[in-house]
Amino acid sequence: MSSSKSNKKGGRGGGAPPPPRAPARTCVGKYELGKTIGEGSFAKVKFAKNVENGDHVAIKILDKSHVLKHKMIEQLKKEISAMKLINHPNVVRIFEVMASKTKIYIVLELVNGGELFDKIARYGRLKEDEARSYFQQLINAVDYCHSRGVYHRDLKPENLLLDSNGVLKVSDFGLSTYAQREDELLRTACGTPNYVAPEVINDRGYVGSASDIWSCGVILFVLMAGYLPFDEPNQMALYKKIEKAQFTCPSWFSPEAKKILKRILDPNPLARIKIPELLRDEWFRKGYKPPSFTEEEDVNVDDVAAAFDDSKENLVTERKEKPVSMNAFELISRSQSFNLDSLFEQQTGVVKRETHFTSQHPPNEIMSKIEEAAKPLGFNVRKRNYKMRLQGDKSGRKGHLSVATEVFEVAPSLHVVELRKTGGDTLECCRHAIIPLMMIHQNGNEDNSMSSRQSEQLSSRAASGHSLLTSQWWQMTSQPRASTV
Repeated sequence: MSSSKSNKKGGRGGGAPPPPRAPARTCVGKYELGKTIGEGSFAKVKFAKNVENGDHVAIKILDKSHVLKHKMIEQLKKEISAMKLINHPNVVRIFEVMASKTKIYIVLELVNGGELFDKIARYGRLKEDEARSYFQQLINAVDYCHSRGVYHRDLKPENLLLDSNGVLKVSDFGLSTYAQREDELLRTACGTPNYVAPEVINDRGYVGSASDIWSCGVILFVLMAGYLPFDEPNQMALYKKIEKAQFTCPSWFSPEAKKILKRILDPNPLARIKIPELLRDEWFRKGYKPPSFTEEEDVNVDDVAAAFDDSKENLVTERKEKPVSMNAFELISRSQSFNLDSLFEQQTGVVKRETHFTSQHPPNEIMSKIEEAAKPLGFNVRKRNYKMRLQGDKSGRKGHLSVATEVFEVAPSLHVVELRKTGGDTLECCRHAIIPLMMIHQNGNEDNSMSSRQSEQLSSRAASGHSLLTSQWWQMTSQPRASTV
């Protein structure tokens, strides 16, 4: 793949510059932006550090032109203002809002324990008591926000995070209106609303509280079953099942759990159980501990209004600063929100949005191996220096799969390779791209020239190795949070 001569020179023939020793630092206000830790159709989320006190946060970045395009400024300003006033242990907090000429920056609490659904991906379905505990925390969060006029409207697995103590945190409250507008065409063309209430699908006009309760019921079912209650490969057939609430509880569900699910997943929003009734339910109250917290007084929301004001004195600027020298552990810890523990986890079959691995091969050889592995898997490849974009040639559940690859040099003979999903469905991406490419890395001494049949075998191995042993989950569930395989 590369000659011995090129190996002696680090495999950088053809005049290509060396891979970056460290990414350039970008600062916005008092925050230094790190790597991207989440990416969606309407926003990007970056890890960041407050340079004044060293606190770590997450910053959601919205494109102002998209907000203007959908005429969402007043609605977004209203909902962000409401969310900034919310301080609940089960809701991701909004600390601050800033804006530049082109972007809106929402400074959020950093939740570094991964997604709740990563636990299911790793260990399978939860026991009923554990599922109930998470469900209680979810209802606590939803009830608190509803009482303040804030509705989620788009509850799904990627919105359920865990902090370092295992406490559930619900993200994206108050931001989903914009998310839905931005995602409207995708939702119609290639999405399947497994978590969405019947009245939302039918666009009959709906009450946000009732539709959120339905989504909570679907989530509870998945926690206890390990698969979705409504699941059809054909979208219209799926719609019909949801509209009629046609689902069957597994035999291991207790009679009380089945009863409460029937009341939550009622296709009639007027008859559907409401949160006050749910809080009194005997099954729900088992082991229930009401949240204990103190609400802050005098929360300032002036920054929200200022972020949507075009006056220059309110704007921040993105500024580039000279890159700092990093050793291998600093670079890797930066890429994982300073959580080194997850880097060394060796469990197989954990589905993630991204992964990193180290290699002692020359960088050109690394890029060539990835390219050779990707093409038989159906990806078109675009390269520039030590960055690569892999674009799937077939449209999947959420459009074309897209994977970004970058090689970082952390020492003359040690490189970190990052594979990150930038488009399409996460589980499809993991099944058809990231896991097979990781297998190529792990079998790096073998011949990397793969036939289409070998590629399919790799994908099958990836799928069969996953602890959720249902094809439905692979095809239908939503995106888990980024971390290390």
